[in-house]
Amino acid sequence: MLNHPDDDGDLAPAQCAAMLPRLEAIVDERLRVADDPVLQRRIDDTRQLIDVMTYCVDKGVPLDFC
Repeated sequence: MLNHPDDDGDLAPAQCAAMLPRLEAIVDERLRVADDPVLQRRIDDTRQLIDVMTYCVDKGVPLDFC
């Protein structure tokens, strides 16, 4: 999802901000059917990504995936 060869391995704060609403919506949608442990782990991973992206947006720093 986030590995794009044309982005040099990072996302600018504006790109993170643009992705956050959709990621939050995905978490909200999946929480309703999160009785599967694998799905619950993915939801937890997504929440952690949201936290990191929010931090990057708040601090105005890129998110580096290198």
